[in-house]
Amino acid sequence: MDSVDEILIKKLPKNEVDKFNRIFFGRKDHSTLRLKDETKKASENDNFDVFGYSFDATKEQLRQPRVLRLGLVQHSIVLPTHKPITEQRTAIFHKVKKIIEIAASEGVKILCLQETWAMPFFLCTREKEKWSQFAESAQFGPSTMFLSELAKKHEMVIISPILEIDENATWWNTAVVINEKGHYLGKHRKNHLPSVGSFSETAYYSPGNTNHPVFDTKYAKIAINICYGRHHALNWLMFGLNGAEIVFNPAATISEFGESFWGIEARNAAIANGYFTCSINRVGTEEFNLNDKVIKRTYYGSSYVTAPNGIRTPMMSRQKDGLLTAEVDLNACRQVKDQWGFNMTSRLDMYAESLQNIVENKGDNQ
Repeated sequence: MDSVDEILIKKLPKNEVDKFNRIFFGRKDHSTLRLKDETKKASENDNFDVFGYSFDATKEQLRQPRVLRLGLVQHSIVLPTHKPITEQRTAIFHKVKKIIEIAASEGVKILCLQETWAMPFFLCTREKEKWSQFAESAQFGPSTMFLSELAKKHEMVIISPILEIDENATWWNTAVVINEKGHYLGKHRKNHLPSVGSFSETAYYSPGNTNHPVFDTKYAKIAINICYGRHHALNWLMFGLNGAEIVFNPAATISEFGESFWGIEARNAAIANGYFTCSINRVGTEEFNLNDKVIKRTYYGSSYVTAPNGIRTPMMSRQKDGLLTAEVDLNACRQVKDQWGFNMTSRLDMYAESLQNIVENKGDNQ
């Protein structure tokens, strides 16, 4: 199955598609962007999908539109996981560079890659030392150096989720933000770690210690809610309270771990918090040979963007590499907040008191 959204549309009678789109996606028409012929040719040659959609905002009298293009990249690994680490990473760099160049040609100014994009997601193997050389410095590691050149070349902000190793040899699941000049802007470390099934990330690194940073880039105020953090409503909330206009959710997740609510959580967060959400998931099957045992994990892609009013794009392929370009007007964030008044009616003081009571009495209830 390539795309659930596509299957639904194909099964509908033509005279019901508009009605379905309005109910399911939030609008009758997807507002498809016209992409360059060169983009389509390049994507066909390198076997990846390209999609583009736009989101409008109401024209205002006192504020000019704040229109920019976002890019989401989903991809598979290139070489088998038993190949030398430098060869695996270089092959992924080569693949991703082509996609980023296409994104730049389409005017993308903020681009986000998937969780730990430059390596296989070996965290399901329960092995650590064997893979340790994939861990890198957030500021000076090979991924940051590689992307810094592209960011500077294209005046593009790039979000690079990596496996970080710090000066104390401690590992973190980290998203690095590189600004449009190619400079390291900062990082966010994953707040919530799963210990579900074979994905026991707590065996590799600690929960993040960077809280909920929002990065004030040249183009927008952005934040990163890494993978498992999307299951925690308060995680989304804090990024919004700290001023985020766009929250990216880079992930590496498989069907067994909640594909049925993949399309719901980030969409709900966009509505509840009045910002754009961008969900990115890797694709492909990754194989690991462990003592004559083979572990396989297949990722389902399905990356998408949601606007603050809940309108979302169709999801990308479940199987194929791809670039999703979304043209957004950031004025929509305040317009939706003004319309719904969620901030005004949020009663944060009441919840803060209740949460404090729960935290203080937690031990008494166990």
